Amino acid sequence: MKNKLAIIILAAGKGTRMNSDLPKVLHQINNKTMIEYVIEKTKKLNPEKLIVVVGYKYNKVKKHLSDYKLEYVLQKEQKGTGHAVMQCAEKLQDKDCDTLILSGDVPLITEKTLIRLYETHANNNAAATILGAQVNNPYGYGRIIRRGDNIISIVEEKDADDKQKNINEINAGIYIFNNNILFKNIEKIDNKNTQSEYYLPDMIPILIKSGFKDKVIICNTDNEYEIKGANTIEQLTELEKYV
Repeated sequence: MKNKLAIIILAAGKGTRMNSDLPKVLHQINNKTMIEYVIEKTKKLNPEKLIVVVGYKYNKVKKHLSDYKLEYVLQKEQKGTGHAVMQCAEKLQDKDCDTLILSGDVPLITEKTLIRLYETHANNNAAATILGAQVNNPYGYGRIIRRGDNIISIVEEKDADDKQKNINEINAGIYIFNNNILFKNIEKIDNKNTQSEYYLPDMIPILIKSGFKDKVIICNTDNEYEIKGANTIEQLTELEKYV
């Protein structure tokens, strides 16, 4: 790896639509939890720090992952992905590194794609690199908004207008940030949206307005299956086809 790397795995959610008391990331595919798939892929990048953000039934998550060498941050209230990353400030804000952020419910993500994302980020000396994809059915994903070739923002499904919903280039929810830039700017995220949450994708327009327009880039995967998450038992069963 060209630069030092920290990794944050977001794993605080309950997963209400699973209709289960089990934390979302502990649901299994072929007898292995979703988060274990993610951890095993990310550990191959040899990060200096591997932090899991826990929340709902966090002791159960930590106990299940006791065989892995991990650090934990507690998100006491689940107020969105941006809020989850804010909780990592104490561990990361002074680190001179890049930080990969992804969710614990994307079990099909590949080592190859994570390495390519990292290399794209490092080779371009980027402030932020977004993993994206062109998909036939973008429903549920944040849409990447461009002006010409330049990215200007990411709009979540629940906040998108009809024109934006027709955009097929989507945000996979996996990012690498220059760590110093990330933590100097993350407190600028607000919760003025339909969910009253702090969205991590809102970092993108913040960085653009802060002078990093040419340093916010996209690395697209052509395998849309590897970025699929599971919000329901039916979706979990669907993912088993691709493991």
